[in-house]
Amino acid sequence: MDKRTLGADLEVSAIGLGCMGISQSFGPSPDRPAMVEFLRQAVEHGVTFFDTAEVYGPYHNEEIVGEALEPLRDQVVIATKFGFSLDDSERRLDSRPAHLREALEGSLRRLRTDHIDLLYQHRVDPDVPIEDVAGAVKNLIEEGKVRHFGLSEAGVETIRRAHAVQPITALQSEYSLFWREPEQEILDTVSELGIGFVPFSPLGRGFLTGTVDATTEFSEGDIRANLPRFSIEARTANLALVDRVRSVAARRGASVGQVALAWLLAQGPSIVPIPGTRRLARLDENLGAADVTLTDEDLTELGEASTQVKVVGDRYPEAMQQMIDR
Repeated sequence: MDKRTLGADLEVSAIGLGCMGISQSFGPSPDRPAMVEFLRQAVEHGVTFFDTAEVYGPYHNEEIVGEALEPLRDQVVIATKFGFSLDDSERRLDSRPAHLREALEGSLRRLRTDHIDLLYQHRVDPDVPIEDVAGAVKNLIEEGKVRHFGLSEAGVETIRRAHAVQPITALQSEYSLFWREPEQEILDTVSELGIGFVPFSPLGRGFLTGTVDATTEFSEGDIRANLPRFSIEARTANLALVDRVRSVAARRGASVGQVALAWLLAQGPSIVPIPGTRRLARLDENLGAADVTLTDEDLTELGEASTQVKVVGDRYPEAMQQMIDR
């Protein structure tokens, strides 16, 4: 697996692994021992970059990642996230420095490590100045408990203000042929500042694998059943984009998902997508995207397809959409 560098010096596999789905959000989760073994196999297959969060579960996603990677700790980069109050039934944003430190100590314990390689603020908290958040992470870096600072779904102003206090290594936001909003301002900003970019949902939550269509039935616990973009009407319309990607995939002898990931990799040398899966065959398919070379003609065709086909449906329900800082 090729390596890429986030920020100044955080070297990671060119394609990472988003771990959320191993324990939530996409239907019934496999047994914990199976997922521990899967994560260890991912390292054997070349993945060095693993993404989790305290809110996934909450908590037990970090526990699974920690158990799996503890014996391989010196071979991997672990990213996790803080930023929510999880003490009551209503999940609230909470990036107060005192809460941040408490969350960090919990993540260290669950991940069975003495440091977090990349610590993201999961969502920008409008009630806490970003300078205070960056300053609190700066203190943790000076203590050796955190190596690098990241933001997730942050807007340009927030990125600049935080970066002035503590250099940001990576910004994580949704980006794919299905969702190109970061191209409006975000990508230019992170490039200017030397910040890496980590696209989550790089396969459109499975839609860009070509395995989801209007007849797909989502199992209990699958978040896609409640996302506007995955209504039957939206899926019917959005298949037009998948069909356009499929035509390029056929020329390249690759899968639809591999072409979608290869397109992302071609957008810049500091872009590291983190597709999620819990099946080894799908993991290997995703990793194979690093070996797919798209021509200029391919890239133009894919770019035109994703602008000409109007994607139907919002990313999130309104309540979740309001947590995104722009």
